[in-house]
Amino acid sequence: MSKAGSDGLKQPVPPTRRQRVAATLAVLALLPLAACGGGPSDTFDLLAATDLAGSSRARGQLVVLEPAATSPADSDRIVVHPTPNTVATLKGAQWPENLPRLLQTRLIQSFENSRLLARVARPGEGIEANAQLATEIRRFDIDIATGQAVVEISAKLVSTGSGRVLAAKVFSASEPGDAKDGAGAARALNAAFASVARDMVSWTAVRF
Repeated sequence: MSKAGSDGLKQPVPPTRRQRVAATLAVLALLPLAACGGGPSDTFDLLAATDLAGSSRARGQLVVLEPAATSPADSDRIVVHPTPNTVATLKGAQWPENLPRLLQTRLIQSFENSRLLARVARPGEGIEANAQLATEIRRFDIDIATGQAVVEISAKLVSTGSGRVLAAKVFSASEPGDAKDGAGAARALNAAFASVARDMVSWTAVRF
């Protein structure tokens, strides 16, 4: 907004207090994400689930799709929630590749470890799958307020023949964990993921 000065030129009007406060809050809302970027990062891996009940009557073939995700989960960063309404990434810590791709690999390995299905693969790897497992990452982060690592993944089992959804479920687990360092955060997220992966493998296998 502007007003005319004595020389006829428009002079800028100083912002009101309300406008200054609004601008400050807008900047502060961006700080959690900006403050956690930059600098060298340590890389932490995610492990496939083990201790899964196997069977000598393994049957059925499954294709595991790459999980859907939105930013910042669709990246190689370890995500944290400083408050329920803010999201950030943990400074100096990362996964070895983008989380959706990494989860796809570890889910396939979890199925292989269970020996509950005859074959499990990615799309395009040449198996005649009975069904596809489509998943979405809802949460994969450290909740700082509660001190918990939270993993929540929705899953749909889809028939490759008809495209019909055979079953759907949301899997979730939490483990004590904090964001003081990357090693502790990764360890807690690994434990929560292992619980989700075991449940998902068992849930999927009984439908073959």
